[in-house]
Amino acid sequence: MALQLSHAVSDGIRRIFTRTGGVLFLGLLAIQIGTQTMVNTAILGFLPPEVATEFRSNVGLVLPISGEIALAALGVLVLLSSAYFVVLSRTFAQPLSEAGSFPASVTKRLGRASVIALVGGVLVTIMVMIGSVFFLIPGLFLAASFLFFIFVVAVEDEGVISSLKRSWGLARGSRLQLGVLVFASALFGGVIGAIAPLLTLAGLSVAADLVIVVFSAVFFLPYYAIIAAAYLQLRDGQSRSDKPTTGPVDASQTQKL
Repeated sequence: MALQLSHAVSDGIRRIFTRTGGVLFLGLLAIQIGTQTMVNTAILGFLPPEVATEFRSNVGLVLPISGEIALAALGVLVLLSSAYFVVLSRTFAQPLSEAGSFPASVTKRLGRASVIALVGGVLVTIMVMIGSVFFLIPGLFLAASFLFFIFVVAVEDEGVISSLKRSWGLARGSRLQLGVLVFASALFGGVIGAIAPLLTLAGLSVAADLVIVVFSAVFFLPYYAIIAAAYLQLRDGQSRSDKPTTGPVDASQTQKL
């Protein structure tokens, strides 16, 4: 079954304008602010004092803590971010009629799923980066092929390898449409990557961090909601095609009693 991208977009957008969409937006905003702050703080904390003082004006959100504490907090935030995306995937991958509430299974085996999502996410990132180094097209192809990885982990409770295989199978025949989503994400990253340095050069480093965080949350929440809608569309379509079809019984082929 080929993906109907326009339907996935409209379905996904409807999912974010709910109570759960609002909660997930605030959660994503908090995680991104915390992550950006800890990255900045860790960088400053591990620089020599004289270099850190000079570099401070170019760094945005920071906290008055040591680099070691910031690095430890960053590790916690990475794990928390993985758990967040498992919760997001389980919430958005519900029927649209239930999108206004979190599913009862939202925390089921959350620790296991979070670790698998983190390990698999690192593997996917490495593969996409390697593919992009040789040429852009292999990177886009791999990114599109593994776009459903987090949803398979979260919803179908699969392991790393089986989730990669499952995502690959679901994307088969729809990679061109999924590539449009991947390209939109890359384009957004390019725009943000161009705006933030300009704000930093203007002496607005804190504003640059806030622009990155807020705009990223505004973009990526509907982005993942659209991917969730695409996942449901392809998964349910595949399930229907796997069911054996039944036709009328040919009475001439049955034995007479």
